[in-house]
Amino acid sequence: MNPIENHDMEVDVLVIGAGGCGLSAAIAAHDDGAYVAIVEKRDQAGGNTSLSTGSIPGAGSRFQKAANIVDSPEILIADLERIAGKHQLSDVSDKLSRISAELCEWLVDRVPARMSLITDYCHVGHTVPRLHAPASRRGKDLMDDLLAGVERRGIPLAVGNPVKSLITSEQGAVIGAVIGGKGVESTRIKAGKVILACNGFAANRDLVKEFCPEIAGAEYFGALGSQGEAVQWGRELGAGLANMGAYQGYAAVAYPHGSILSWTTLEKGGILINSKGERFGNEDIGYSGYARMVLSQQTEVFAIFDDRIKAIADKEDEFRELANLGGIKSASTIEELASLFKIPADSLSQTMLAYNQAAQGKSSDGFGRSKFALAPLQPNYWICRVTPGLFHTQGGLAIDTSARVLKTDGTPIPNLFAGGGAAGGISGQTGAMGYASGNGLLTAIGLGYLSGKVATQELKVSATLKGPES
Repeated sequence: MNPIENHDMEVDVLVIGAGGCGLSAAIAAHDDGAYVAIVEKRDQAGGNTSLSTGSIPGAGSRFQKAANIVDSPEILIADLERIAGKHQLSDVSDKLSRISAELCEWLVDRVPARMSLITDYCHVGHTVPRLHAPASRRGKDLMDDLLAGVERRGIPLAVGNPVKSLITSEQGAVIGAVIGGKGVESTRIKAGKVILACNGFAANRDLVKEFCPEIAGAEYFGALGSQGEAVQWGRELGAGLANMGAYQGYAAVAYPHGSILSWTTLEKGGILINSKGERFGNEDIGYSGYARMVLSQQTEVFAIFDDRIKAIADKEDEFRELANLGGIKSASTIEELASLFKIPADSLSQTMLAYNQAAQGKSSDGFGRSKFALAPLQPNYWICRVTPGLFHTQGGLAIDTSARVLKTDGTPIPNLFAGGGAAGGISGQTGAMGYASGNGLLTAIGLGYLSGKVATQELKVSATLKGPES
């Protein structure tokens, strides 16, 4: 990385990556007065945000207050700590919790994004309803709104333009990046601040094996391009890494369709069984933590729920599409249900009987499940064949509470910020048990929002802010 000499373009803030984190960072920086540009290596924007449910926790938002839901940042902090424990970025987790309501209101008011509070139920890891999401529960709708916000503001966005390297000064400050697409001469962009908003490393098999070996055998279902460039660039600059063993899995990807089976089907009282017709754990631990347990079965796995649960899941577009494609099948009896996938009927009947008795309080659950929602299950039944998946890694560059990238000695690398998959996450130090619903987008959108505002403020303080290009 050589100091910049001649440059082809100069901006206040250069954002690398056009997922939810990058677009949020760009909008926040622009609205605070910076001249911003975004580069994206893929041919279209989106990243893992597009593949998510678009859900973001906002503790104490005005939308909760309107719904008479009592919540606060302190309650969210306690919820996240309970599920993830203390970890290398606990201070970042606390910061994001404290701005979560502000973040959701900013998305609705300023971007603007079409989001509302989900009040149907509490999601994994949360003690009160606090997730805000598009009505469709599709991250693509959130991305569409962010993209519209970027276009409305005239922020340059160049897709198909991968970053080849970061540019540093002789003093070690990041001062730009070298951009170069296929068959295109490299472009040198000078920047007052650089925000790494690219994805994690879940598509890089070597890095997954190195840092997340327990899930290395699962199929990757996240966004293409998650090759871990930020980790590589950070290592070259002497950056520290944080929570590298943590990841978000998903225990119930519909097979062979490849779309997620809504975890609502399990949260509301459904179960997961193996090809022997047996349950193998407590589904209440959540879709992320349960993924490795599904992987360990080394057999086909199936989700079972009933008509009442299906009626709730039907509110989600992706679930309805899966049903329309024949990804879930129905049966009026347990015997018919078993015959759909040649599951031993006697074994399945025993499993269902034991589970339903536990749900009725007649016995304790053999796997420790205590929340049964609408169970016991009753006809009409539904079944979906599922497979475990790795959705994204939760480790990355070490950052402070303003999203500044930190060296291994804890001091900031001048002018460099990170969020989303590029930065360490808030889901614990290792494994998938620390993932609470919305953690991925809270770090993506939240750190994008923070980094855009802090980067612009630092430029103002140093009197180097150029402002929007005339």
